[in-house]
Amino acid sequence: MHNLISDYLGEILDDVRDHVDGEIPTYITSLTKADPDWLGIAMCTTSGRVYEAGDAEVLFTIQSVSKPFIYALALQECGLERVLDVAGMEPSGEAFNELSLREEDKRPLNPMINAGAIAVNQLINGEDSSVEDRVDVIFDFLSKLAGRELEMDEESAVDELEKADRNLSIAHMLRSHDVIVDAAHDAVDSYTRQCSALVTVRDLAVMSGTLANGGVQPVTGEKLLDPEVCRQTLSVMSSCGMYDAAGRWMARVGIPAKSGVSGGLIGMLPGQLGIATLSPRLDPAGNSVRGVDVFEDLSTDMGLHLMSTEHRTGSHAVRSVDRSGEDTIITLQGVVTFTAAEEILHKLNSLDFVSERVVLDVSRVIDSHSMGRRMLKEQLQRIREAGYDIAVVDPDAELRGRQLSDGSQIPLAEDL
Repeated sequence: MHNLISDYLGEILDDVRDHVDGEIPTYITSLTKADPDWLGIAMCTTSGRVYEAGDAEVLFTIQSVSKPFIYALALQECGLERVLDVAGMEPSGEAFNELSLREEDKRPLNPMINAGAIAVNQLINGEDSSVEDRVDVIFDFLSKLAGRELEMDEESAVDELEKADRNLSIAHMLRSHDVIVDAAHDAVDSYTRQCSALVTVRDLAVMSGTLANGGVQPVTGEKLLDPEVCRQTLSVMSSCGMYDAAGRWMARVGIPAKSGVSGGLIGMLPGQLGIATLSPRLDPAGNSVRGVDVFEDLSTDMGLHLMSTEHRTGSHAVRSVDRSGEDTIITLQGVVTFTAAEEILHKLNSLDFVSERVVLDVSRVIDSHSMGRRMLKEQLQRIREAGYDIAVVDPDAELRGRQLSDGSQIPLAEDL
């Protein structure tokens, strides 16, 4: 059977594919080589399962999407108080490359704008570190987050450094206020190489999933960060990650996120999953136009908004699997959210059905999200298409109707 969640992600991409607003940035030569029609998405649950659709394996430079990860690394290495010495955590309300500092202490407002990111970069491996050693530490960390060895786009790094006048101005400003101690050119060189890591949206989804998972890489199981570091990073992302569009983003999408000028966009729901998209055309705020549209659709469909009060969180959705009789009976319980439904689907896909009929018992389900119900029905339809009879036990009509997408009805077990 085709994977239901990957198919759904593909449908989301199709819904926004004809959105052609926005422009590819031209101030970095390497970015102009991107195909404006690239469109990819990947999702990684905290259980380590990855789903993807579209151009999920296209390599592109990470750019500003690296900022939250390096901020987390600095927090892990130096602690919060030391990091706060060089960058605050308040939204700036300005463009990402604005030459501005807090009036009271001449520090960058947050680590998600260039000034703050350059300052935070200089903490990695100690302020006395050489550029080469610092970059090695950064790439080693990013590679562990991704679960594979990442490479640098050397051509992009050289090109960006040649045109880094604004970032050099920022670095000189930071140095003049003793925020950084390294030479301005070396500081920008180190930061530029950080932004030149080559990634895919699959990489970014797994990396985001690590922050959502309290610092444990969900695929490899390696503990890379403390939970407190992840909480701090996600908190700053929630208010500062989308630059001067951060307020609109939190109101409409409601999950911590970070964008980059190469068209990458990441988001994560704490304790549940990480998501990444790629679409190179940007809006005036520097965010991917179709990426924002995709996240808005996902947030609405899946009920991902952090501020949502519509549904309670459930866990251990599969209560039991009974294969002792003529039927295979899967009993569910609790609240069926998207993440609960994903666990159910994973369980169903792992079962070896030995009976001719599969019965889904939802009599113990106390609440459900529309996306969760949709996923359950679609999975039952696919089980039937695989050659099995299906039925449900649903005395309280929790599924809100038994019609499937092909127009047929799921039989009630008691009617058979």
